[in-house]
Amino acid sequence: MSKILIISDSHGWRSELANVIDRHRNEVDYIIHCGDSELEADARELEGVKIVSGNCDWGHDFPEELTVKITDDILLYVTHGHNYNVKMTYVPISYRAEEVGARIVCFGHSHIATTFIENEVIYINPGSIRLPRNRKEQTYCMCTIKSHSVDVTFYSIEGNEVEDLSREYTI
Repeated sequence: MSKILIISDSHGWRSELANVIDRHRNEVDYIIHCGDSELEADARELEGVKIVSGNCDWGHDFPEELTVKITDDILLYVTHGHNYNVKMTYVPISYRAEEVGARIVCFGHSHIATTFIENEVIYINPGSIRLPRNRKEQTYCMCTIKSHSVDVTFYSIEGNEVEDLSREYTI
């Protein structure tokens, strides 16, 4: 089993980001930030975090995308999403997922918390812990990968589960 904390679009918040990460640091295998942290690469808050660059991250401190091999048959792909027009369509990011062989895609940019599966690829946008859109909760999520399932559980910034967003997928 692998457990991944996924955060995005914290837009300069330091203590709030640190609180979320510290709450879960000892129970996860990976911490992913999908961009727009607006922090410097050596920020204490980002220690041990795999992070990509968002459209509000200036400079070249973070990569545009990254892949993480979770198991022999599960590759996680992370990008912010602005280069794939995710506010309008998921088609370009789905093509990139296919190119890299991803089974799970993590992205941000739209600030809209969502998860869905298409063509056997699980897509996860954790929403924003600072500026959510389409709902009031400031959100992040946890992805738990088991032998035959993937659980995506969303939480409010206070650490309360947001049940109507959470999903379980059979793989």
